[in-house]
Amino acid sequence: MSNPTRVLVLNSGSSSVKYQLLDMSDGARLAVGLVERIGEETSRLVHTPLTGDGSAAGRERTAAVPDHEAALKAVAEELAADGLGLDSPDLAAIGHRVVHGGLRFSEPTVVTDEVLAEIERLIPVAPLHNPANVTGIRTARALRPDLPQVAVFDTAFHTSMPEHAARYAIDVETADAHRIRRYGFHGTSHAYVSRRVAGLLGKDPAEVNVIVLHLGNGASASAVAGGRCVDTSMGLTPLEGLVMGTRSGDIDPAVVFHLERVAGMSTDEIDVLLNKKSGLVGLCGDNDMREIRRRIDEGDERAQLAFDIYIHRLKKYIGAYYAVLGRVDAVAFTAGVGENAAPVREAAVAGLEDLGLAVDAGLNAVRSAEPRLISPEYARVAVAVVPTDEELEIARQTYSLVTSAAH
Repeated sequence: MSNPTRVLVLNSGSSSVKYQLLDMSDGARLAVGLVERIGEETSRLVHTPLTGDGSAAGRERTAAVPDHEAALKAVAEELAADGLGLDSPDLAAIGHRVVHGGLRFSEPTVVTDEVLAEIERLIPVAPLHNPANVTGIRTARALRPDLPQVAVFDTAFHTSMPEHAARYAIDVETADAHRIRRYGFHGTSHAYVSRRVAGLLGKDPAEVNVIVLHLGNGASASAVAGGRCVDTSMGLTPLEGLVMGTRSGDIDPAVVFHLERVAGMSTDEIDVLLNKKSGLVGLCGDNDMREIRRRIDEGDERAQLAFDIYIHRLKKYIGAYYAVLGRVDAVAFTAGVGENAAPVREAAVAGLEDLGLAVDAGLNAVRSAEPRLISPEYARVAVAVVPTDEELEIARQTYSLVTSAAH
């Protein structure tokens, strides 16, 4: 019998499970899907098997899905209906996105009881994400206890940061006792995109210095030197750094004390404010960049100010990471906003011509699902748009680990 080549990628959120089934012999997607509103009265499952020509005819069902175990069983049923079930001998492993791996996990890791316990111990520094990740892993292990389960960590790519970039300037004993340091997130995306940029330039990743801008509802920047992350904008949590859809990004920490003392806000209320009621939505009431641009075109001053603040922060990080790297070969835009919002890309590099950065208006306006350069030929630094593919990256890392372990 031939060796199994399929990997099921699971991304378990607090009330959702996203999944993709990929065949690693050629990287083809066999099925994609989503279970959302888990635990609510009416949950929704959308499952799309993908045919050989890439076309898709999805199926949708709504019913109560009480927990993640029920969600994964529903996913297994949908896959089985297409002949792609979890009991298939072609399934090599299940790869799990895990948001926080701390300092312990710098590589994809086969899940054991000890590994799962360590992921649970990290819940205090990732209370929104790691509990759901743990639940997804437990459920998948119960469904296929004989199959390798691999954890791929959002933080892993950033563990290469030097101490002077990762440490905060606070009391060392306190920081160490409570694991306070910059961990960074979106690591699978930053790893994937930085490699693809090197490919676009026809170079080995070890030869290329890249600033990666992952701009979605959550947003982060990274400085990647020769394939290794040397700095990133998110910190202990995904709150630090760029202006995001609902998160403030960088802010004077004394704002927290001020709100507590003067406004009488509790820690939980401030947490909600900075994570869910700030960023673009806090500035103008919208966190959809398309809607913000529409409002700007109609002369909306609040939308314009929100956009200007967003761009100002972005430029500051481009400049900062240019300084950190010393030499920059490319700046890469990725994720929902980075891939689709041409005005963001144009504004982010406008005025940085002396740093070798420019975009070609015609190339920037093109919409494409393919990685591409949008800088003019004369530009000293390439500007690229690279659609991210975190699921493929997780599948690759998972498959590479289980196949190397088998030999």
